[in-house]
Amino acid sequence: MSAPKNQAAWLRRADSPLEVGDAPLPKAGAGEIVVKNAAVAINPLDCHMQDTGVFVQQWPTVFGCDVAGEVYEVGPSVDRFRKGDRVIGHCINLVTGGPSDGAYALYTVVPADKAAILPDHISFTSGVVVPFAVEAAICALSVKEPSPCMPGVSTPALGLLYPTLQTPAPSAGKTLVVYGASSSVGSMTTQIAAAAGINVIGIAGAHNHDLVKRCGAAQVFDHKDPSVVQNVINAAMASQSEFVGIFDAISTPETYARNLAILEKLGGGHLACVHPPPADDIPSNVKTGMIFAVNDVATPVYRDFVTPALQSGQLKCLPPPTVVGKGLEHVNDALQMCKAGVSATKLVVEL
Repeated sequence: MSAPKNQAAWLRRADSPLEVGDAPLPKAGAGEIVVKNAAVAINPLDCHMQDTGVFVQQWPTVFGCDVAGEVYEVGPSVDRFRKGDRVIGHCINLVTGGPSDGAYALYTVVPADKAAILPDHISFTSGVVVPFAVEAAICALSVKEPSPCMPGVSTPALGLLYPTLQTPAPSAGKTLVVYGASSSVGSMTTQIAAAAGINVIGIAGAHNHDLVKRCGAAQVFDHKDPSVVQNVINAAMASQSEFVGIFDAISTPETYARNLAILEKLGGGHLACVHPPPADDIPSNVKTGMIFAVNDVATPVYRDFVTPALQSGQLKCLPPPTVVGKGLEHVNDALQMCKAGVSATKLVVEL
């Protein structure tokens, strides 16, 4: 049988549309699988890579982080997967720079430690919203020692426990605020934190409060409410648990100002961000950091938690997907929609 033909959506230079064209069929190395993609998802990081070329190590390139599909090939030393398995996976072109490691292709290399079996009752379209968000959430919550993220900026190191399959999770005696709790990474961080027994206070638009509560938040406050800062402070103080800090999935000057006001009243804590954190006039009792969503700290979660939690419904494919189209030619449209802004959904292209 002849090898299948691979195609990819290539970025040939920064600030240009992707071009669909032929691509070499990837080969699974040690500790890797090759996935025949059925769906890929768009993340804001992808928009930055297209617009500025940030993190691109070679041109042309293929980027993208989230895939769902069937295992086409299993590399040496991989024992968790077999050809034909339904999987979700987090691609790491961000780190390797290799085009075969980008999601926007028909076939993609995925590290086996960043993949999980997708239960049969969950569609590829739904499942593809999960993998990158899982790793980002774990990098926000469970890293124990800070490390460089970019010049002058370290990763956050909250050192929180991993999620447990026990429901309800035993209380960790800690409270975390998640700002932007209805976003892809915000909602997943809410789910993972709640599954670790952490009391989560969410901040999101009023129309998304039900979604955030489905993710496990104990309370949710409207970011448009002029009293949101005081409401969050009151809720954290009433929780009678240790205040850990804030994960900010929005990370703008406006949200930073609110975060710092909350942290000031609650005695300091961690401020974990998705963009470079504020640098001026930061109190000594506030520890800032920017997540870098590729870290081996996530390995046990992919291996031991994701599949059974999806199977039981403890881990939900939220926010729900919006399908932009079918075929790699629709990735450009999806990226443009992401740049325009979406709320409480994740954009997906089916293949």
